[in-house]
This record gives sequence, structure tokens and C-alpha cells, in this order.
Amino acid sequence: MDGRDLVRSVKSVGSAGAAQGLRSVRAAWRHRRADAAVLPRRGAERARVPGPVREVEPGPGGGVVRFGRSELRVLVAVNGAVFWGWDGAGPEPSYALAGRCPEPDPRAVLEPDKDGGWRVVAERATVAVSRRGAIEVRTPGGVVLRRELPPRWWEPVDGGPARWTQSSEVAADARFFGLGGRAAGPRLRTGAYRLWNAGPGGPSVTMPVQVVVADAGTHLVFYDTSWDGTVALREGEEGAGSGHDRPGRSVLRMDGGALRCWVTVGTPARVLLVWASLTGAPALPPSWALGHHHGWWGSGDEQEVRRVAAGFHERDLPLEAVHLGIGHADARRVFTVDEERFPKLSVLADELRRDGIRLVSVVEPAVAVVPGYAVYDGGAREDVFVRGASGRVVRGVGRPGDVVFPDFTRAEVREWWGGLHEERLGRGFAGVWHDLDAPTSFAAFGEETLPRSARHGSAGGDHREAHNVYALCMARAGYEGLRALAPEERPFVLSRSGWAGMQRYGGAWSGDVGTGWRALRASLGLVVGLGLCGVPYSGTDVGGCDGSPSPELYLRWLQLAARLPLLRTCGGRRAGRREPWGFGPGLLEHARAALDERRRLRPYFVTLAHLARRTGAPCVRPLWWSAPEDRALRDCEDAFLLGDSLLVAPVLDPGVERRAVRLPRGRWYDVATERAYEGPARVVVEAPPERIPVLARAGAVVPVRGEGGAVDLEVWAPARGRIGEGLFVPDAGDGWAEPEIERYVSRWEGRRVVVQREGEDGLGVPSRPVRVRGLAERPAQM
Repeated sequence: MDGRDLVRSVKSVGSAGAAQGLRSVRAAWRHRRADAAVLPRRGAERARVPGPVREVEPGPGGGVVRFGRSELRVLVAVNGAVFWGWDGAGPEPSYALAGRCPEPDPRAVLEPDKDGGWRVVAERATVAVSRRGAIEVRTPGGVVLRRELPPRWWEPVDGGPARWTQSSEVAADARFFGLGGRAAGPRLRTGAYRLWNAGPGGPSVTMPVQVVVADAGTHLVFYDTSWDGTVALREGEEGAGSGHDRPGRSVLRMDGGALRCWVTVGTPARVLLVWASLTGAPALPPSWALGHHHGWWGSGDEQEVRRVAAGFHERDLPLEAVHLGIGHADARRVFTVDEERFPKLSVLADELRRDGIRLVSVVEPAVAVVPGYAVYDGGAREDVFVRGASGRVVRGVGRPGDVVFPDFTRAEVREWWGGLHEERLGRGFAGVWHDLDAPTSFAAFGEETLPRSARHGSAGGDHREAHNVYALCMARAGYEGLRALAPEERPFVLSRSGWAGMQRYGGAWSGDVGTGWRALRASLGLVVGLGLCGVPYSGTDVGGCDGSPSPELYLRWLQLAARLPLLRTCGGRRAGRREPWGFGPGLLEHARAALDERRRLRPYFVTLAHLARRTGAPCVRPLWWSAPEDRALRDCEDAFLLGDSLLVAPVLDPGVERRAVRLPRGRWYDVATERAYEGPARVVVEAPPERIPVLARAGAVVPVRGEGGAVDLEVWAPARGRIGEGLFVPDAGDGWAEPEIERYVSRWEGRRVVVQREGEDGLGVPSRPVRVRGLAERPAQM
């Protein structure tokens, strides 16, 4: 940190927070000195490559191929996933996996391949290893989906962890997706992407997970190492240079850790199903969590919260949860309440719950260093805080001043932290949302809160390895703590940061996104990207987190968010007055329409959440989900599928009242006008201020909220000669009951559309009210 960094830090906090900023700078200098004294400087290095094949050792599901200077273990699991690890690396232990590694597939055997190589042939993929260590993943028909060049390690001459590089090639027509939540996404264009969870201003959920879509097929690749690194992507080009294709390229550079990898192959649905079987089924959010949330970031009091909740009620605006930011805490300390401003918080929580509104509390990992503060004193007694290489507890700077951080990589620390949530439940809170859990210091402004030399118990090393999984382990602590304390209710945990497997414990919110049309577009990319990495429940704060959105921007953001799994508006000191009625009566009516539509679609969102838990399929899907071979859909980033039934085309630019929409194959109905369009095609639809374009797939059966709160079936007429279908999963409440999936089919019989429910005895009459829409059979003229 130089003088310019110091000035920037002080300016960021202003004169009132200059002392806090200076403490942050001093803490950063201490951390850098500690790192310099303990971490070896990278001096002379020796490069290493695998060398030629020496011998092989067949084993269950594959075997071991030994080279002159390395060895490679290949395993095909019973679920079809392929694993390989270099230098003796196995699939366990892993923060990403849910439990033990799947059993090996007994049908997959290691056998000789051409040119002195070896291969493992499985049902869904063939893994070929060349005599110099290149790895090819092929379809059953022999088409190469991915080619991993022989890896290269750089090993310090004086010892220490080796950094490594893995270069890969994919088809020239392939497109890259994934890497966690990326503002540049969902399609990842040519460029470099860092794999290091950042605080405000940077990507908070990074994962070394790529989803690659090409004509030959779809595959997901996961490099299971949590160290700092970058991946450089270069999209391919067909017919580049003398008529030859230029393949797409991925170059992964990691500062350390094992070089081990998982690959899943198949349709997008199959790829995400196998990914979920490896990393865990997504946690099922409570049914209320699929409604409208409002975040309060201010430092008001109980009456202010009541005023906000009453404002929604008086204007007949749906509201299911209010999130209280750190301003409600005593001196901004975790697991506390400012008793002067919130003297009867539990009473307030009961009042809100009677109106169908839950309270959610922010929780940060930073614990204030204040003797007499129960959380700090208890943590010191239990020895739960992260220590440095010298053995002393590491201190950083957070909102309350000097802070320490629990070591969530240790099981006993997670259990201790989870038990602290008893205080939150006792206050009436129904769930928690995690902030600054990268971990990041509120006052550090880009500086890392913990030195890289800090020790972590279960990480087997230092913070270089533990940083990216810190938030994942904190989410686990919160989830397991809430489940143990309230076993009859599904926990609600929302994380700012995370890593592969975070869906097991809850969802993700985007953190502090900017305020502007560019940020609105980025928010869609974040949600789609997280879904492709296995996190189906996510969203962004409507209107962004800084500045003042224009009424038009706020409305278009709200209309988009109403179709995303997590819908959260926000207000308070930082966000300004962001309640929908604060933008004028004209906007209020349009906002009410968006929120009413969200309430109407709640049964559909509940169904998608249940299906995500069972199949791993994201709720929000790219347009190519069911047709990855359609290249035009692979390049479309301004629309998405909500489940199988609905296509949402948000307005992402100012002044737009008509927009083009790329349609997948089949018939689609504009849900507002019931006008029919035939895909694949690019059509222009109306997008007036009161709504964004939403189209329903012909034949879809969509569960919606009807009169009195009962569930109705909204059926969109199938094309003549075709059969439609749809699913509904009733949610009995917020508990753990396994509801039965209701399956419906729709078809034409003469001049009417018939809807029937599938059962053990065949097709029967549905017991729910049915409304058929789109009965005008003639599609619109293009």
C-alpha cells in the first residue's frame, strides 16, 4: 500500500471516519509484514511436465497412469461424472463434495488407446490419456468435447507450494458460461477472470466451474482447488486462418493446491443433475422466502420498521419479509440489538408475523474485540478465532472497530457459531443473511481482512487456501445451527459470498451492485451464471446499492426481479427512500402490478424450488437450456427461461417500449395479449411501461394463485396435434414434508382443450380449477 492508497482510503470514509480508515491501513500493513515474514518469496523455480508414460495400474472405475515425472488417477463414478487428479490427488477431502465421493462405475475400465495412450470408456463419455499426459473428453460417438494439454508445474527450488497451469481446448463454436456470479456474464467472452472472492466492487462468488456449450454437446468442468487463480478464456472462431477452425481456449493458472478435476457430460439438464449429485441438492427455501422481501439498511427504530411494513399493507402491496441491516445492532456488533431503538424487537416480530411478514437479520463474521461482549468473550474461551503464523489471534478492522474472525473451517467452531443463532430466533428473526463474509473488512477498501499467512485448522494450511471457502463454511454453520435450533422449519440463509457447493446451505444475493442500466443488465448475468453453477436461489437488490435510480430504472428493475427467485427491494440510509410509493403514483400502480404478478406466480416458484432440489435444474435458465445446439440462442443474453413454461424478456435499456425477443422452437404466447408466435424466430413485442414481455410455451400447465389463495392451473393451448404438460409441487408449509408431484397433460380433443392429471391408474380429471388461455389458434404474422 503506497501513499495514494492511503489517501484513497481516508477519502472513502470521509473526515468522520478518518480514524477508522487509518486503523484499516495500519492493519493492512501489519498483515503484509506478517505475510512477508512467513510466506516464502517466490524465487527460483523449476518447471515440470508429466513426461512420457511409464506404466499403468487399472483400478475400479479407471486406474492410475504413471508418467516419468508425475502420475494421473482417472475415475468414472456411477453417476457418470469423470474425475482425474495429478500427483496422487484424490477426490477427497473436498469442500465442494456433499459427503463421500460416489462409488466407481464397475463397467469403466482402463484399456490401451492408439499411439501409446490409454483410455477409459464409460456410458456417457470416453476419457483418453495420451502418452505425454494430454487428456481428451469425448462423446460416446468419439467427438472431442475438451482437450486438456499436459499440465505444467512451477516448483520453488527452496520448497513450498507449486503453482500450476492447465491449458484446455474446446470446439471453435463453443461458448463459455459459469465461473460463479459474474457481472460480465452469463456468456463469458474472451478475457481474464480472477478466482478470488472479493468484497464490495468485485465478484463475491467465484467458482472454478465452467459450463461449455457446443454443437457436439454440453459439459461442465470443475477444478477442485480453492487457491487464488485466474482463468483466461478465448472464444474460438470457425474458418480462421486458411479455412481452419481456431479452437476455443481456457488457460487456468493457480497459485497452489492440488490439480484435480471433475467433468460431467450430456444435456444441460443431465449435466446439472450430475453436478447436484456431486455437490449436494440445493437447500429448499421456506415458502415465504419465495415472496417479496424488503431490506432496511438504515439506523431507524421499531417505529420506522412498522412504518415501512404499514406502507406496503396500506397500499395493498405484497410483502413477506423485512431484512434488518447492521444498523439495528448495538454498536454494530453481531448477535446484538440496540435496546434503545428496538426495546421490544420480539414483540415487533410477532406483530409482523401475524401479518404474514418475517424478520431476517444480517449477520457478519467480524466479532468486535470488546471484553465483556458475550460473543467475543465466549469465542476467546473456546479458542475459535483465526490465528496467525506466530500463534496470536489475528485482528482486523470492521464496522465496530478492531475485530477478529471465527475459523469456520473447523467443525467445532461452526457448531459454536451455529448455537449463537438461538439469540436471533429468540428475538423473533426467521432467518439470516450474511454480509462481508468473503471475509471483507468494511473499512479496508480492497485490502484483505485476514493475512494470507493466517492459519486455518481444517484447511490444512493458510488463508491462501481457506479464503474462497470461508463464506461457504460460514453458510454451513448458519444453516446447521438454525436447523438444530428449529428442526421443524426449513432454514433461511442468504450469503453474499460462497464457493462450489454453497447451494446446500441456502442462496446468494449479489452484494453491492451499482445503480444504473449497466448494473441492471449485470444483475441478470449474475443470476443466470449462479444457476449454471448449481445455485438456483439468488437475486439482486432492486435499484442497486448506491446513487438514486430514476423511476424508470427502478420500475424496470422491479419488473425483472419479480421473475427472479429472490425478490428484494431495499431502503434506508444508504439506499435512500426506495419504497415503491416514493416514486410517484404512476410508478406505484405499475409496481403493484409487478408485485401482484409475483404473488400470483408463487405456486410456480415453489414448484421450481422443489424441482431444483430434486434435479439440480436452475429456476432461471438461459434460452439455450432445452436447445443447446441452437447457436442463436447461445448468444442471447437479454432474456431467460423461468422454468420450462415461461420466457421472460426484461427491458434493460432506457426509453424502450418495444423490444426484439429470440424465441426457441415451438409456439409461444404473449401472456398479456395471448398473441401467438412460432419459433425459432426473432420477433418484436410490445414492452409498455406497465409490463415487460413474458411469453408462455404452448401446452404449458402453470400453477398460479387463484381467488382466495387457492391454486389454479393456467393452461396455454398446445399446438394442434401436440401434447403439453406441466408439474405442480404443493408446499404443505415451511417444514420437511415430501409432497407428491402432480403431473398434468393438455391436448386438443375436437374443438376444446382437455387437461388431465396423471396418476397410478392413468389419466384423470384434475381436482384444481383450470383456465385455458391462447385458444386463438392462428399464430401472429411475422
